[in-house]
Amino acid sequence: MDYIHLRDMQFFGYHGVLPEENVLGQRFRANVSLAVDIKGAGETDELDDTVSYVGVYDICKEVIEGKPYKLIEAVAEAIATQILTKYEGQVFGCRVEVVKPDPPIPGHYKEVAVEITRGQFV
Repeated sequence: MDYIHLRDMQFFGYHGVLPEENVLGQRFRANVSLAVDIKGAGETDELDDTVSYVGVYDICKEVIEGKPYKLIEAVAEAIATQILTKYEGQVFGCRVEVVKPDPPIPGHYKEVAVEITRGQFV
């Protein structure tokens, strides 16, 4: 199994349970790993033989900057579902991490995040 990683993508969205999160918005980061077979792309050097990073980035951007969700769990699920649907037959599994660096939680911490794995990911 081969992997494609898109790391530390940054977006602004309006996800959260608290009303002010849906009004003010906040930064989000996303990391995506795709389980793929890219041997052909390595041999041919052709984009058609791999998964476009731009397409995956665009899915993440559309979900995170789009319709507000209450939970980042739902954001991650929407990203994974769209990737697996768009790239069916090319992407065997994906791991999606959504990071909320500044949630409105009192205390000292770096960030909160969820990570999900869907499909075959070895």
